[in-house]
Amino acid sequence: MKDESRRQKRISSLLQEALSRILIDELRGVTGGLVTVTRVDVPADLKSARVYVSVYGPDDSAGVVTRLEQRAGTIRRILASSAKLKYNPQLFFALDPSAELNDRIERILEPSKKNERPAP
Repeated sequence: MKDESRRQKRISSLLQEALSRILIDELRGVTGGLVTVTRVDVPADLKSARVYVSVYGPDDSAGVVTRLEQRAGTIRRILASSAKLKYNPQLFFALDPSAELNDRIERILEPSKKNERPAP
């Protein structure tokens, strides 16, 4: 797999920042938790974007992603007006697996933390 070009990295960063602001407005009052855009992956043609989100709080994570997928057209229109790009990418939303992985690691390490002695 080829590394991302500088342009892809710049577009990913721009999209992550713009989508973070957009999601604050779009999900206001809809979710009881915090939705964070953790990463945006853009292919070389820049015509699509995989947006990874993490959900903190009482909401069902899969439900939030489903709502985002349903509102993808509206979010894309708002994105087109806020981020001046040659191509307005098609958006695909997914849960960021790193949050679940971190929780799993914490659960695995929890017993060993209890058995540690305090430093003298």
